[in-house]
Amino acid sequence: MEVVTAPKPWTSYILGQSSLFPILICILSQSYRIRADDGGMEELTTEKEAEESHRQDSVNLLTFILLLTLTILTIWLFKHRRVRFLHETGLAMIYGLLVGVILRYGIPSTSYHNKTPPSCSLKVGPVSTLLLNVSGKFFEYTLKGEINSREIHNVEQNDMLRKLTFDPEVFFNILLPPIIFHAGYSLKKRHFFRNLGSIITYAFLGTAISCFVIGNLMYGVVKLMQVLGQLTDKFYYTDCLFFGAIISATDPVTVLAIFNELHADGDLYALLFGESVMNDAVSFVLSSSIVAYQPTGANMHTFDASAFFKSVGIFLGIFSGSFAMGAVTGVVTALVTKFTKLHCFPLLETALFFLMSWSTFLLAEACGFTGVVAVLFCGITQAHYTYNNLSEESTKRCKQLFEVLHFLAENFIFSYMGLALFTFQNHVFSPIFIIGAFIAIFIGRALNIYPLSFLINLGRRHKISGNFQHMMMFAGLRGAMAFALAIRDTATYARQMMFTTTLLIVFFTVWVFGGGTTPMLSWLHIRLSGCLVHERLVSRAAVLCSGLESLQQQRRRACLNCGITSALFSTQTSLLLVCFYS
Repeated sequence: MEVVTAPKPWTSYILGQSSLFPILICILSQSYRIRADDGGMEELTTEKEAEESHRQDSVNLLTFILLLTLTILTIWLFKHRRVRFLHETGLAMIYGLLVGVILRYGIPSTSYHNKTPPSCSLKVGPVSTLLLNVSGKFFEYTLKGEINSREIHNVEQNDMLRKLTFDPEVFFNILLPPIIFHAGYSLKKRHFFRNLGSIITYAFLGTAISCFVIGNLMYGVVKLMQVLGQLTDKFYYTDCLFFGAIISATDPVTVLAIFNELHADGDLYALLFGESVMNDAVSFVLSSSIVAYQPTGANMHTFDASAFFKSVGIFLGIFSGSFAMGAVTGVVTALVTKFTKLHCFPLLETALFFLMSWSTFLLAEACGFTGVVAVLFCGITQAHYTYNNLSEESTKRCKQLFEVLHFLAENFIFSYMGLALFTFQNHVFSPIFIIGAFIAIFIGRALNIYPLSFLINLGRRHKISGNFQHMMMFAGLRGAMAFALAIRDTATYARQMMFTTTLLIVFFTVWVFGGGTTPMLSWLHIRLSGCLVHERLVSRAAVLCSGLESLQQQRRRACLNCGITSALFSTQTSLLLVCFYS
């Protein structure tokens, strides 16, 4: 009888086959190890990417800090040697250009993205956030921007250059507020309010004239480009008006620095600086009103009277609301500092002043108004009312704090302008558009200054002389505000062309007009008496210091020899002081 034995369980079989058991154990342990290694490698890769991104961000910020440091040292050298052919903002732009060239062409491009990217079609434009389901795990991806098809395999270098391209909101929310506030806070009230009517005329009516003149001339240039086949995408009339609005913004910071250093005529300083400060605010609101222009009907870019008057109403509403918000915030700060004992704690007083001033910009933006206008009039109100309520220590602190912030922010922006010429990914260089823009801004500035000056002189007791008018025409520099308005939206072909052209116009006006301000003042025979008095006082102070030092040495030697008395020393000191003040 045959006995049928049951098959051995697999464990018994393996145990019985001593040679197979170690092999199976090794396979199982290796599979678990592979899974663990996969998870560990994924976490390690994520940590390395985060660390590399953090290191890259640190290098980017360090680059700008080194640029500012180098700019400050060179400014000191220029001031020490009394070099005036190049302004500090132009110097910052040159350093930015040099660093941009190195980053763009000096760093080799390496990429690991050699495969062809997957393709898909969208009925609408690209979305800002993308959710992907990868093996049951959901991942969120954000849109960084469009990549040129010719640079599809240089993603790493593009990503580095893109990180150097700051978010436009950084300019508006962090860098612009201290610049605009300091402009309003440092206004010389006596000269400003004495010329207030002329300043408002230049700022409001003059900016509107400049905007529409430049916009219409540039529309003719665009039509010429279309005939010559130089236009590759859409460029509407409203785009031309928008360009006219942003390029009409002059640069108060550069004007302030040049005229302060040269001690130019007080009325000329007030006219130029006051007009440029108010002009920035008007240009900002005017550009927002042009963007809000939306005709009804199928064609969104034709003239519509109702839409036009609606835009005018938006302009007036935004400007008046922003003005009221800035003035109210300044008055509230004045009342708080007056009816509390914050002056006993200068640190708290300075902190409150700083936060209230900065929050004015953010509050206006959050309420749908314009922060530039609000923070400008907040600065003017703070200087008129709050300044008198601050303690002596807080007065010095606040003044120096905003001076430092304004200096750093302004030079940072100009350094970034030079950098952006090479790091910005979507430049559109059009020689016809660029040349036409230069011609248009000169014509627009001339039709702004000369006709309005003629009308203003009809009602002024102290006439604006022809030399002053020529200087105002010459000193219409373009700077931080025009750049910030241009970089805020670079999504379309038209806006990219505007940004590139604005950048080149800022370079030219700051380098040529900024550097030529001193010779132009001399050529126009504009009074620089303050400058002469300043240099005379400096030279006499040096003589006084050396004379006092020599007298002290003589007195020490005389006291040792019991010779010259203290009365004789006092007489000699008095003679020196009389010579100094005479």
